[in-house]
Amino acid sequence: MAAFFRGAVRGYAARVPSSSAPSSSAHDSFPLLRQQDGELVRLLDAESRRQQSTLTLIASENHCSPAVRQAASSALTDKYAEGYPGARYYGGCEIADQVEELARSRAKQIFGAEHANVQPHSGTSANLEVLEALAGSRGRILGMALKDGGHLSHGHKVSATGKLFEALQYGIDAESGLLDYEEIRRLAKEHRPSVLIGGASSYPRTIDWRELAAIAREVGALLLADIAHPAGLVAGGVFASPIGHADVVTMTTHKTLRGPRGGLILCKAEHAKKIDGGVFPGGQGGPLMHTIASKAVAFGEVLAPTWKSYAQAVLDNARHLAARLIERGLAVVTGGTDSHMVVVDLKREALSGQDVEERCRAANLAVNKNMVPGDPRPPRVTSGVRVGTAAATTRGLGKGDFDRIAEVLVAIVKGVDPASQRPTIERLCAEHPLP
Repeated sequence: MAAFFRGAVRGYAARVPSSSAPSSSAHDSFPLLRQQDGELVRLLDAESRRQQSTLTLIASENHCSPAVRQAASSALTDKYAEGYPGARYYGGCEIADQVEELARSRAKQIFGAEHANVQPHSGTSANLEVLEALAGSRGRILGMALKDGGHLSHGHKVSATGKLFEALQYGIDAESGLLDYEEIRRLAKEHRPSVLIGGASSYPRTIDWRELAAIAREVGALLLADIAHPAGLVAGGVFASPIGHADVVTMTTHKTLRGPRGGLILCKAEHAKKIDGGVFPGGQGGPLMHTIASKAVAFGEVLAPTWKSYAQAVLDNARHLAARLIERGLAVVTGGTDSHMVVVDLKREALSGQDVEERCRAANLAVNKNMVPGDPRPPRVTSGVRVGTAAATTRGLGKGDFDRIAEVLVAIVKGVDPASQRPTIERLCAEHPLP
């Protein structure tokens, strides 16, 4: 599998100049922009060099293909298409209609969904729009607590979802770190929410969608499944799918789906009218048609036969990394992973999550600090680090490469000078160019 990605990357690399030196040649990525706004291009060149020389292990990031990026910069950026295909509030939407229909049909085909809305600008806006459509203002919702691995948009008090709805939270079992479905059932029966939310931001294990759906039915609630993180793994058949169990499914398109930054909503046909109305005019105005075109390209890539191999490689690399970190003495939340992410528990280590994040950056590794169950440190410091394998797998890294990454991560956590680890990461980056 790694060989496939290396070959694809090498093929593309042969057609573009080195990222180390911007030029004004015919292969320049920004020829017009370089003439008009050199100050901005210098920053864009710097970001390209940063990404090339850094291994991204942030679970919510990936590297999309050049084709996805090209679609995102198309002429559709100039088109206002408020409304939906066949029912726009502006003229001249004939092509925009076809583009949106293409994206919708591909999304439905990927997941086997009855209806798709490709307009949400982000996963958070998708969640807010769905909750407004299904629960209504001040409606009662029950979601996973942020401190236990949930997401801000599942009802946290600082989020709009915590302010606009009567939000209640469930957590995990303190000993195992796993979801306690009986406790979720107890809370649901006690509080009778209109919407039960499943899904997480830093929960590395599979989710029993069938059980959550059963709980929702028992209390007369609708089930919202947020698969922002494992969406690409669900598409590849290596992570449990909520389709057929959940009433509505939300996700982002830029994490494991490897598309542009944006959101996507899938739902049963019976909820389509409410969901579409929740997005427009309920939550946002004109859609970003250039981004929808880019989503269509990404969805086409997911439908390719190679996608299942990619998803399996992401999962295999994550499980391998978790095992190697544990072998080398680090604690891993839940003792492993069923997804693309590994959450390292630093409570018994001298360094905080913030410390490790900063030290990894000095070694050209991008990770993010993250709260862990029972975290004694505040959210801006944390006692954990979340590591993801999707972006590095896109670059073609395999299990042997993740052995080297595990050694670097352990050395950094144990206090070794990060600068001494940078050559290892630089070699990995050189061996695996960006797509």
